[in-house]
Amino acid sequence: MYEMKHLSKIKLLDANAPEAMKAFWAFDKAALAAGAIPAKYKELMAIAVAFTTQCPYCIELHTGRAREAGASEQEIAEAVLVTAALRAGAAITHGTHAMKTP
Repeated sequence: MYEMKHLSKIKLLDANAPEAMKAFWAFDKAALAAGAIPAKYKELMAIAVAFTTQCPYCIELHTGRAREAGASEQEIAEAVLVTAALRAGAAITHGTHAMKTP
């Protein structure tokens, strides 16, 4: 189901909603551009978000872009583990809603 070849269909979104997609591409480019936060760190953040949302396309794209921006395998691994820690922490804190008040 999730094959990178499906991303070629983005051109259909571009063709059918050109103004919105033009705005999206401009926003995406600006958000990920180097600024106060260097591009490498933005891509590591994007990896963490991609693992949180579990988007296989984003995982592949942003992992590649992080490597291109100079991220090491250790940095990528740590970004994955930060994601795991936050997801686990969210389960624990949300788990308090399941507990009866004594």
